[in-house]
Amino acid sequence: MENLLTYISIAAMMVIIPGADTMLLVKNTLSYGPKAGRYTVLGMAMGLSFWTLIAILGLSVVIAKSVVLFSIIKYLGAAYLIYLGIKSFFTKSVFSLKEIQSQANSPTTYSNRHNKSSFMQALLNNILNPKTVLVYITIMPQFINLDGNVKQQLILLAFILTALAVVWFLFLVTLIDYAKKWLNNPKFQKIFQKSTGLVLIGFGVKTGI
Repeated sequence: MENLLTYISIAAMMVIIPGADTMLLVKNTLSYGPKAGRYTVLGMAMGLSFWTLIAILGLSVVIAKSVVLFSIIKYLGAAYLIYLGIKSFFTKSVFSLKEIQSQANSPTTYSNRHNKSSFMQALLNNILNPKTVLVYITIMPQFINLDGNVKQQLILLAFILTALAVVWFLFLVTLIDYAKKWLNNPKFQKIFQKSTGLVLIGFGVKTGI
């Protein structure tokens, strides 16, 4: 496979550049603790794995060429991001980092519910993200040697993208958890929740355009 290092560099930049996944990860980690952040990363990885399977089956190209199917995914993804943004913007609750830490140490129905919610949010955000489809049909094919086993190469490229995303976002979870002692401020929390809501709404509107 040619230019593998070039692909890794491009994939790394796509992962690191802040987007809806980043905002979702930060929101969930700050709101519900590092465990919820790791569940968010797991949801992202599962979403990417879903599109890897779709690409291997050859359906990603079909979806991309079908205006109707692509538009459905596009607008569903936009609507979901806007929904998450509105939900974050209008939330009235503030979180206690001490309470989060105690919940992380003792599993409860509350923490399990938010862990599952974080996982599903990240999973749906990736499945309903039309940009993920475009990565598989526009960027990855440029690094595939048609004389070799296309499916194996596609799996390798997808694995690299997923692995880079997992490593980067787990690093962010650790970083956010380390910095949380400076973030236990109700005013900051309210500003952050509303700012995050506006950013997610903005990503949703941008996705839908």
